[in-house]
Amino acid sequence: MMICGAESRRITRCLVRMWPFLAGDALLAYAFEHMAIATKGVPSERIVRVIGELARSIGSEGLVEGQVVDICSEGNSDVGLDHLEFIHIHKTTALLEGSIVLGAILGGANDEEVAKLRKFARCIWLLFQVVDDILDVTKSSQELGKTPGKDLLADKNNYPKLIGIDKLREFTEKWSREAQEQLAGFDPEKATPLIALANYIAYRDN
Repeated sequence: MMICGAESRRITRCLVRMWPFLAGDALLAYAFEHMAIATKGVPSERIVRVIGELARSIGSEGLVEGQVVDICSEGNSDVGLDHLEFIHIHKTTALLEGSIVLGAILGGANDEEVAKLRKFARCIWLLFQVVDDILDVTKSSQELGKTPGKDLLADKNNYPKLIGIDKLREFTEKWSREAQEQLAGFDPEKATPLIALANYIAYRDN
């Protein structure tokens, strides 16, 4: 079958648009394949558990759910603090939480330790988001290295819009403290890098 020039260009444009989605699908499938096949020296029950954990964090109870709610909330002036926090917890927070929890499970952490690290991950991402929102409205493009105020211009729901900067600074202290509290009881030497991470996120200026 011969394809004319116009038809060829149409097919090419379609493939260009679809390529990122196909690549993403392939990488997602490969992640599960790699975990199932390449994980060595770990009991099979842990591998099964982390595969389920990853699926949950990116599926309809995690990233996908958060993204859907975020999209449906655009332009909605009735969004409250709990609603905004739900979106953050079920989007990037779910990925960070998954990455930390997966490592803990594979390393042999018990249920209590996994729960603490899960909460630690949740706290530091909410902390990161709050600090990011503060910087976005208080710093210049030269200081940030990016264009500030995009959420404001797009009228997106964020923490400064809902509760103001002063209240946000209280949230920063709260989530930084709660994050570090989750590390109590762990080996201090192993917990030190995570404490340093929480402090860096809380006090960064760009």
